[in-house]
Formats: sequence, structure tokens, C-alpha cells
Amino acid sequence: MEFPVQNDAVTLGILMMVLATIFKTNQMPAFRKFYKFVPALLLCYFIPALLNSPLGIIDAENSQLYYMASRYLLPASLVLLCLNIDLRGVIKLGPKALIMFFTATVSIIIGAPIALWIMGQFEPQLLQTGGPDAIWRGLATIAGSWIGGGANQTAMKEIYGASNTLFSAMIVVDVVVANIWMAFLLFGAGMSDGLDKKLKADNSAIEDLKNRVEKQQLALARIPTFTDIFVILGVGFGMVAISHFLSDAISPAIAGYIEAALATDPNSSLRLFTSFGSTFFWLVVFATIGGVLLSFTRARSLEGAGASKFGSIFLYVLVATIGMNMNLGQLVRDWEIFKFIIIIGFIWIIIHITILLVVGKLIKAPFFFIAVGSQANIGGAASAPIVASAFSPALAPVGVLLAVLGYAIGTFGAIIAAILMQAVAVG
Repeated sequence: MEFPVQNDAVTLGILMMVLATIFKTNQMPAFRKFYKFVPALLLCYFIPALLNSPLGIIDAENSQLYYMASRYLLPASLVLLCLNIDLRGVIKLGPKALIMFFTATVSIIIGAPIALWIMGQFEPQLLQTGGPDAIWRGLATIAGSWIGGGANQTAMKEIYGASNTLFSAMIVVDVVVANIWMAFLLFGAGMSDGLDKKLKADNSAIEDLKNRVEKQQLALARIPTFTDIFVILGVGFGMVAISHFLSDAISPAIAGYIEAALATDPNSSLRLFTSFGSTFFWLVVFATIGGVLLSFTRARSLEGAGASKFGSIFLYVLVATIGMNMNLGQLVRDWEIFKFIIIIGFIWIIIHITILLVVGKLIKAPFFFIAVGSQANIGGAASAPIVASAFSPALAPVGVLLAVLGYAIGTFGAIIAAILMQAVAVG
């Protein structure tokens, strides 16, 4: 066999074996300590990156796998992940849970342009607006990850055209900063009673919440049948087809309108909304809306047969195809800029934490709602249940419930953050 591998069938097989090995070892006791410090998600990005460069085993430049995954698997993933949204269940969590969740969302949206502006005063290069290496484009992908998750993060990369090198840096910042904050939340879970006293919060409703969520999860769960699996795939890719059809019809008209307006007035505020003319932008929007609308129908019962598991599989295949396009050597060579991006990430998370604690104190929210509201945004469905279960294993579904809501609003929240960051850079 010649290297690098140029046959996409072989490349896909290699990537699937890599993913299978990561998740298999993640469940083995012998690797428990390793995965405690090295998140599985990070390996899903960086092992394919190593296979591309420096090992040179696969040829990412001539591969069509990323295009396939981003255009077909990503929207299907969004549909199937949003399918599980139970808006009635979210509302039943009570106003404090929702207030803390949306406070976390808003703090991420406004924290992005503030952090970028602060560092831009020390390093004006960070405020460049043009080209795929513009920092705000990369930070938009972190906003997508911290509000929704990996699918939203990838959507932002495609919508705003962040370069592969910049995206590599953003993944490192995302994972490092998010996991440090998660460690603090897990530590706080062990002393939540004391923190609730300081916040003067009443946590008596959490026990009732725990019992109610357990019953809801048991009512939906079932062993999937052959028919269930085909229906899940039919719903997911059927909505992908509809989303492609609608985006192909709408995006050219919007793109034409924006281009005509900018030709007449180059300084028009519409320059901040050029992404709205992207076919991919509308593909993601329609897939997300479609998944949310389906959650109000009987299709929502497909979650009991594992709809979100299929969505997650599609997402991780996408993650691997993104990883193989990274250039780790370039990331090292660009350390001078990378270090400023890391500082932006920490300023951003400090703004998020400060706003969360202030609002939590004002409304006397239990620390459980503060922690899970934050992690449902920043960690998504992968880690929000971990933080929730640190308070009680039965509360893990609450983390999932809020995290799935994040999938639905992640793309839209990240777009707002991106527009604000672009405005800061233009200013």
C-alpha cells in the first residue's frame, strides 16, 4: 500500500478503527487514569491529525470525507440530537434552572467580544477582520462549542470559514479551558450544601426533580428493533434532504441581496451578516429547526430507541474528519499568536463565571443549577451529565435535558457572538 492513503474507503476505515479504539479503551479500567487527564474528544481530533501530519499515513488534502460528513452527517446529527428536546420537561425544571442556563448562554455570547477587545488592546493583530485566519472566526467555533456542542462548533467553522490551523488552536483552547472549569464544578459538587447556604438557596425541590426525571427516562427507554433503526435513519436523513432543498432555494436570493447592497454601500452594516447568504448556514438552521419541530411529534419517542446515539456517532465521524485536516506542525510554528488565544479563552471563562455567580446569588439559585446550567452550555451532552451525577447519579438526565436544549440554540447563540466579535474587530 502506498502512503499517504488516497482511497477514501481506506481512510474512512482507519478513522472508524481509531474511534472504536478510543471509546473501547475509555471504558477499560486500565485506561481510567489516562482518560481522567486526556479527554476522549481531544484524541478524536488529534490522532487523525497525527495520521495526516507528521506521520503522513492519510492524505487529507485530496479526501472528500470532510465534505460528506459536514453536508450529510452533521445536519443529521443536529436533527437526531434535537429530537430529544422536551420543552415541557425543561419548563418543569423551574424558573431558576432556566434562568441559570440562559445566563450561562448570554455570558458566553457577551464574554466573547469583551475578551477579544481586551486582548486586542495589547495585540492589535488579533483584531484583523479579513481572511480565514481572522481570530474572531476561530473564536466563533468556541462559542458554538460552549453554547451547543461539537456539531454547533463545526457548523461555525464552516459558516465563518476558519482555517484548519486556526481551528486546531481553538480546539486546544476549548478543551483545556472547559476541562479546567469542569474540574472546579466537580469539586464544588462535593461541598454544594455549604455553597447553597452561602447563596441562601433552597435546594428542597431538587429531590422532587430527581424522582420526576427518573420516571420520564424509564417511560421512554426500550430495546431498538430493526424497524426502529430504519425509522431513526429515515427521519434524520429525510430532514437533511428537506434542509438541503430549502437552503438551496433560499441562500442564493439572500446572498444576491447582500452583495447588491454592499456594492452600493461597502460600509453597510450588512457586511456583518454575509454568512446569512451561505447555503451551509441555512442547511444548519433548517436541520436544527426541523429537529426541534419533530420533538413535538411522536418522532420524539425514537429517543427511547437510541436516536441521540446515532446522532453522536455521526458527530464523532465528523470530528475525526476535521481532525485529519489539522496541521499540528503549523500550530507549533504559530505559538506567538496561539498564546494570546489561550489568554482570551481564560478571560472569556472568567467573565462567564462572574456573571453566573452574581445572578445565582441574586436569585438564590442552588449551586446544582449554577453548575449544570454552565456545563450544559460549555460541556454539552458529553459532560453535563457527569457534573449533574456528581450531585446525585439520578440527576444525570437533568444535565442531558439542558444540554440538548443547548444543541437547539447553540448555532444561533454562536452566530450572535460571531457578529459581535466581528463588530469589535471592525471597530
